Amino acid sequence: MLPLLGLTHLDRPFDYLVDTEQDATALPGVRVRVRFAGRLVDGILLDRIDESEHPGKLGWLDRVVSAEPVLGPELAALCRAVADRYAGTMGDVIRLAVPPRHARTEKEETPAPTSVVVAPDRAGWRTYRSADGFLDSLSAAHPRAAWQAVPGEDWPRRLAELAATVVAAGRGAIIVVPDQRDLDRVSAACEPLLGDRCVTLSAGLGPTARYRRWLAVRRGAATVVLGTRSAIFAPVAELGLVVVWDDGDDSLAEPRAPYPHPREVGVLRAHQEQCALVIGGFARTAEAQALVAAGWAHDLVADRQVVRTRSPHVQAITDDDAQVARDPQARSARIPAVAFDAARAALAADTPVIFSVPRRGYIPSLACTRCREHVRCRACHGPLQLDGSHLSCRWCGRAEPSFRCPACGGTAVRALVTGARRTAEELGRAFAGVPVVTSGGSTIIDDIPAGARVVVATPGAEPVAPDGYGAAVILDTWAQLDRADLRAGEYAVRRWMAIGGQVRPHGDGGRLVIVADSSLPPVQALIRWDPVGFAETELAERAELGFPPAVTMASVDGDRQLITEFAEHLDLPPEGDVLGPVPLPPGVRPPAGSDREDLDAEVDRLLVRVPRRDGRLLADALVTAQARRNTRHETGPIRVQIDPPTIG
Repeated sequence: MLPLLGLTHLDRPFDYLVDTEQDATALPGVRVRVRFAGRLVDGILLDRIDESEHPGKLGWLDRVVSAEPVLGPELAALCRAVADRYAGTMGDVIRLAVPPRHARTEKEETPAPTSVVVAPDRAGWRTYRSADGFLDSLSAAHPRAAWQAVPGEDWPRRLAELAATVVAAGRGAIIVVPDQRDLDRVSAACEPLLGDRCVTLSAGLGPTARYRRWLAVRRGAATVVLGTRSAIFAPVAELGLVVVWDDGDDSLAEPRAPYPHPREVGVLRAHQEQCALVIGGFARTAEAQALVAAGWAHDLVADRQVVRTRSPHVQAITDDDAQVARDPQARSARIPAVAFDAARAALAADTPVIFSVPRRGYIPSLACTRCREHVRCRACHGPLQLDGSHLSCRWCGRAEPSFRCPACGGTAVRALVTGARRTAEELGRAFAGVPVVTSGGSTIIDDIPAGARVVVATPGAEPVAPDGYGAAVILDTWAQLDRADLRAGEYAVRRWMAIGGQVRPHGDGGRLVIVADSSLPPVQALIRWDPVGFAETELAERAELGFPPAVTMASVDGDRQLITEFAEHLDLPPEGDVLGPVPLPPGVRPPAGSDREDLDAEVDRLLVRVPRRDGRLLADALVTAQARRNTRHETGPIRVQIDPPTIG
């Protein structure tokens, strides 16, 4: 029996006695209650054995909470592997994998599926090299591929075809997407092919509906699961395929300990359950490329001629527009002439145009006019905002009557990034009589009707156009490229290609204008539409600098004294390296367990890295250090995370 305590030094099975009344219901995988250290705690029964090796006296199982076996052998093995991979506890992983119980739902009968699934047509997949061989092997083997979707690809339909191919062969599938909008599109594509053999799992369902659908999967009534990040743990029987779409999306970063990424869980599951794995997207992460470079997965890509035919005409800002590239304020008043030309041509052809801006709102960020330093509050160091004609802090609300830049002494401020709402107003005046749609923040538009219109959207909130956009213009690119983040270039390329993937091919007049220096590697990757080449370069650079995924890295966040003491408990491999500690920027999320409202509390970060081959040794060292803290009652809040999504 595994007690769900969340303590590292107690993350192991304990033996209990089962009385005769519980014998029929106390099956492996059921929820139980036991007395542990004088109090009743929740647990999961892992196995039944005839004799115990424990030399002392055993306690009795208090009761079986439910006779429903929610943790099968495959899922239990996966939870253990994920906990070991991420230096967490198995109990924390089980909480991510198994939804909370709903007693009334468990008593309901689960109807058997009635839909008959046949293998779909492969015409759409024949765009990609070796696609027939890959699809053939889905029914008998377990291929692993990094799929690079071509521009304009109907990727929800392609994923539905993969799932139908696997189900027609008698196996199950899991498809993980970043958010609800993507989930709705994939669900709509799967329904005609899979019928009632397919269910969706997402947090927005509510506890009752989610548990009902999860039970349908566990009982074998549904063989295909579509969902967001936690769906990667779905207990699909005879699992034949795992798909993770757009694995670089921030939404796939799990915020709860031990912070497993669905891509890595999919890798573990493909290895343990001998199933196929597809990591797909318009762009490619360095982590996916590392799997290809190691030979563990193979490329599923189209020929270059096909890519060139399907992609829009991409045009970066020219040297003549260098002033615009250097001056974001100029973009708030006008857009480069080449962008206006592309937009007018698309609108004249009765097709929509999309303008991508990195922020929502009106003027969400301010900077000193002279030196471009961010404008900060003197009291709390929060960002200042314009409230009418006066400056005030966005965090504490304190007014700033006499701003003076601490870096250069300047007294004037300017818009650092022009928001979507301000951009929409400018474009409404520029294209009089054309409908203007804004999508971003709390108001996201899923799709737009056909016809001429101007769409202003923030990254990730782009509406779907029925026949694609006639033109796209990407503004304020420096705000994405200048992020102090290891993955800034990768994020930018992924966002840009997601937009470009919705633009019509250049043969149909599709144009993509990006306001950025054409010599920058991310911009070059977009111009050539070469996500694989960019991922290869990213991986090589990170290997040279010693950053993930070329190495395994862990971050330890918290009070400096606490993380320094934690580092003293670490028994690292010989080639292990400790970096820091260094302070994190103000406003960074505090470690779990700290005062959540004290966002201005100083948080430091310690980084630990080892060669990739020693990743398991690093995880073991972190677990041991956590156990030592627990046994010594060192309970100050720290956050330990392996391969954090942001390093800074």
